[in-house]
Amino acid sequence: MGRIQSLNGVWQWRREGDGSGSVYEGKVPGTVISHMLEQKLIEDPYWRCNEYGVRELMGSNYIYERSFQVSEEDLQSDLVELVCDGIDTIASIYINGRLAAEPDDMHRTYRFPVKEYLNPGENRIEVFFYSPLDFVRKEDAGNDIFYASTGCIRGNAALRKAHYMFGWDWGPQLPDMGIFRDIALEYSSGAKLEDVRIRQDHEESGMVKLNFEVKVKALSDEAKPGQKWLTKVEIRNPEGVLISEKVQDSKEVQLEEIIKNPRLWWPNGLGEQPLYKVGVFLLDEAGTTYDSYECRIGLRTVTVSTDKNEYGNEFAITVNGVKIFTMGANYIPEDSILTRVTRERTERLIEDCAAANFNCLRVWGGGYYPDDYFYDKCDEEGILIWQDLMFGCNVYALNDHFEENIIEETKDNVRRLRNHPCLALWCGNNEMEWGWGDEWARIKGHHPRYKADYIKIFEYILPKAIKSCDDVTFFWPSSPSSGGAFDSPNAINRGDQHYWEVWHSGKPFTEYGDFSFCSEYGFQSFPHIKTIEAFTLEEDRNIFSRVMESHQKNPAANGKILNYIADYFLYPKNTDSLAYISQILQLKAIEYGVEHWRRKRGQCMGSLYWQLNDCWPVASWASIDYYGRWKALHYGARRFYSPFTISIGEEEEMSPHVSYYVHNDTREQQEWRTEILLQDHDFQVLWKDTAEGTISPLSVLKAAEADFSQWTDREEIRSSIFSAFRLYRGGELVEERTVLFVKPKHFDYKAPSYDVEVSETEESFRITVESSCFCQYVELYLKDYDVVFSDNFFDITSRSGVTVCIKKNEFKNPISADLLWENLVIRSVADSYSR
Repeated sequence: MGRIQSLNGVWQWRREGDGSGSVYEGKVPGTVISHMLEQKLIEDPYWRCNEYGVRELMGSNYIYERSFQVSEEDLQSDLVELVCDGIDTIASIYINGRLAAEPDDMHRTYRFPVKEYLNPGENRIEVFFYSPLDFVRKEDAGNDIFYASTGCIRGNAALRKAHYMFGWDWGPQLPDMGIFRDIALEYSSGAKLEDVRIRQDHEESGMVKLNFEVKVKALSDEAKPGQKWLTKVEIRNPEGVLISEKVQDSKEVQLEEIIKNPRLWWPNGLGEQPLYKVGVFLLDEAGTTYDSYECRIGLRTVTVSTDKNEYGNEFAITVNGVKIFTMGANYIPEDSILTRVTRERTERLIEDCAAANFNCLRVWGGGYYPDDYFYDKCDEEGILIWQDLMFGCNVYALNDHFEENIIEETKDNVRRLRNHPCLALWCGNNEMEWGWGDEWARIKGHHPRYKADYIKIFEYILPKAIKSCDDVTFFWPSSPSSGGAFDSPNAINRGDQHYWEVWHSGKPFTEYGDFSFCSEYGFQSFPHIKTIEAFTLEEDRNIFSRVMESHQKNPAANGKILNYIADYFLYPKNTDSLAYISQILQLKAIEYGVEHWRRKRGQCMGSLYWQLNDCWPVASWASIDYYGRWKALHYGARRFYSPFTISIGEEEEMSPHVSYYVHNDTREQQEWRTEILLQDHDFQVLWKDTAEGTISPLSVLKAAEADFSQWTDREEIRSSIFSAFRLYRGGELVEERTVLFVKPKHFDYKAPSYDVEVSETEESFRITVESSCFCQYVELYLKDYDVVFSDNFFDITSRSGVTVCIKKNEFKNPISADLLWENLVIRSVADSYSR
């Protein structure tokens, strides 16, 4: 029988060697930076250039302590463990003045036996945190590893702490410390559940067989010889109705249950996400519950197909036997101050992914393993998880202690996550096979033992650790990879690819080539001006100011943005317009790649752009900024990741020879009707064609092609016309795309006047925007509110304009239609430059 005594709550903390003797209070879970902010000892490290001063405070050691009560009855328990779900990172834990534990791995769940240190009545726990900044600086000075990722403090590879905390090319150097997850005492007697593993066997008949492997740890056999333990398994359907119950007598149980009419779990856009609730209970012969384990499962199979095809080898995530086109992005930690990450914030982020038609997120290996509620929400929304182990862009030195840590942290997290239906695959690391295999400049010169250590870690030690806990989920050694052993790790026709020639090398969007699965690629933009205002003074808002460059961690990136703007757009008239145009460029870049790869469905089977989110307010590759504001890219993703959509393919950029495609990534045949128009900037229709038909599930077809040479041969006409491509389902307009025949900087945009009407229903506001002329990338935003529109950064291609909606629950307090109208700002490309 067990009891959990939380040690969360108010602790006292102080800085070691603080001559003032000051002692402060702070709530646990919490961190040093969060507690300093609460006590107003520092200013927000995200404001202007405050990051650097706060970073140096992490060069000190800090002590946390509190008192707690333990009863005589609790001390009679067979086992008392101190359970630390998240200790960041190097610490000594003292109980009543005696050293009880020395954790040094942020990614582990620690369980320390502590009964011998406890007394009846009042007890005191002290956690002494050693500076991670001091540790990595000494490590860097004392070893021969010189590699570090851009913006990252060297030496961090030796410490099992989230690498991004030491900086990245999108994040600050804020190596915080603290008790960032729950801490508790767990009292157990008699026996406890040690492990519960659930495997699924999907039979040809359609039934699903669930196999339960339950390990029971007896704690008091000597006191009660012959004690028998019963294991009860309950299964409830998605409505909560009990559909199966079985009790078995055993210490190590193999149980089997059959679901005769299973409701399968599918990724977003391919079906529903029914979740069955499973409960495993450890009972004694009298029926008293001693321990329990509960989870939700989805009935599905998921693997990755690497079968040969006509191009090489495919890389296709396969769910319930269906090879899906994977659509999503790379997820990074949501904040550099971990206490700011909340269930509500995370759930909203994942809802935003589902709303943009994602079916997958890659949890990138330079962060930390997210909380349980992250995966719970992905289960609910149908977001598959590509789960990196927490290794990325580093050179790792293997020794006995490091090996022990990485094995145990891997097992901890595999056991925690393996029963989630969203889990699609495990991946060993981010980019290190590629770095070693292609001999990156920053890799060359390292001792050969580190390359040998790489193989040991990622192709032997960690795969073996995973398999001991999860022998079902697909394992991939690195990203990118072609399967391991440094065998052309970024080959374009097998495995997954990272492609950075667009952006880092300054190449045009047309360079997106033919890949089998592009798991990382991206393009930067500035956040919205409201986000820029949140970390700057007015005098800081030149993009080359010290403050703006401090919130741009990719060297020379602001200049790259300007170079790409110069290629496509007229020079923006102010910082606000510059941020807006940079977001349109970002949308165009990613859209170009995604639509190209979706047209190559079968050859390419996935797109995960870099990156979904930010960990602080910054110019970056994110499609949703730090404050949750959707950039143009995220609105674009809602369109280009839509399961049933259209795209336009040009023979070459700005070519008059255009092809029009229909995409169906649903599991049902779709009826389609398309309309193709050639129009001028006054909406006059110069040419029109229609087509209709059906499209098979999970396929793409070319619906039409056109040659507009007779109009584009003359410059004055070419710069004032565009083609609109519309997709209808019945009489409903589903999607629209446009294409120009000159770059936007050479298009003859007329100065638009807008006519806006705001109406409302019980649940939403409807905003209709009409324009006097053709407008591109029309952005709507509210000056005083942050909301998500049903569509944004859209084109206006007819006099009837465009109608979008805002759900009323987007507003924390009720707002009137009149106030919304007064708050509304509208702009398009034609408004971004001085005339």
